[in-house]
This record gives sequence, C-alpha cells and structure tokens, in this order.
Amino acid sequence: MSLSDQIRNSPGLKKFVHWMLIPTDQARPRLWVRIFLNRFFHQRGKNVIIRRWVRMDVLPFNPFSIGDGSMIEDFSTINNGVGAVSIGANSLVGLGNVIIGPVTIGNDVILAQHIVASGLNHNYQDIQQPIHKQGVSVAPIVIEDECWIGANAVVTAGVTIGRHSVVAAGAVVTKDIPPYSVAVGNPARVIKKYDPEYKDWVKAS
Repeated sequence: MSLSDQIRNSPGLKKFVHWMLIPTDQARPRLWVRIFLNRFFHQRGKNVIIRRWVRMDVLPFNPFSIGDGSMIEDFSTINNGVGAVSIGANSLVGLGNVIIGPVTIGNDVILAQHIVASGLNHNYQDIQQPIHKQGVSVAPIVIEDECWIGANAVVTAGVTIGRHSVVAAGAVVTKDIPPYSVAVGNPARVIKKYDPEYKDWVKAS
C-alpha cells in the first residue's frame, strides 16, 4: 500500500497530515507548504505572472495549474482546498478575483475585477446544526476559451460558460451560458447570440 493510500485509509493520520499542511479551521496553507512543497506538485507554464499580493491558498492534495503567458493580478485569491483549479494559457485573472475550485478556466479568457467563481457551496439543510458544521458540496465551474467576464460578476457552482461568451458586469450566473452568447443580469440571461448564417450578433429570442 502506498503512503498516500495509508493516509487516506487512516482518519487519525489523515487529520495529522491535514494539520501539518493547514492550521486548524483555516484555509491558508502553512508557510513551508507555500514556499517549498507546492512547487513539486503544481504546474506553471512559461512567462506566467502571479503578482506579489495574490493569496495562493493552494495545497498539494488537489491540482493547480496555470498555462503559458497567463497572469493573476494583485488581491486575488486562488483556493484549491476542495477542488482543482486550472487556468489555461494567455488568460487574465483580474484584480481582486476569488477563484475557489473546482474551477477550470480556458485559454485566452479575460476575468475583469472583483469576480467570484466558487465551485463550493455550504450545506444548510439540517436546521438542528449550524451551517458551518454541515460540511460542503462541490460542483465544477467551467469557463471555456475566449470568454470575457465583466467586473463584479458571480459564477456559481456547477455552471459552464461556453466558448467566446461575454458575461456583463454585475451578472450572477446560475445556469449554463451557451457558446457565443452575451448574458446580463441577476440571474443572468442571454440577450445576444452569434448567428453564423448572418455572421453577426443578434438579439436572443
């Protein structure tokens, strides 16, 4: 049995290893994890820029990757504690974004400022327990290639935003957005689609 299997199969050992990686009831990894350990587990492409004031809450037990030429701007938070985070090539994560996995961001994506994309939800169904004691559920977010997400948008768990789509500033995306669409509002709705016959963007019916 491998060491990783031994850890998974032993609740006590698993709890101890988790404590070694993250202080109790916190999301930020310990300093030694951030400086030394993560570099052996995560993939970083060429010419990647991660600004100094980015909070990288990434851990070795879930994947994190970022492709060639991509950038994460200051005051953003990247968290893979409950699911993988993958950022493609030539993509921009703008100022103050919060990305909580599982989230996949494609190539040539623009995320403007103060966007929240969280693949995590807190369970709340049991009214006899505080919500923070009920655990979490996850559903992957996928933002396909060439999308542009406007400032202050929210992308909720389980949503896919199709290729070359635009999500307006302040939109709250609770359902899938088809490729080549423009979506606005709370909840977000599609107002335009690209029509390949007319080779133009037309009003959605």
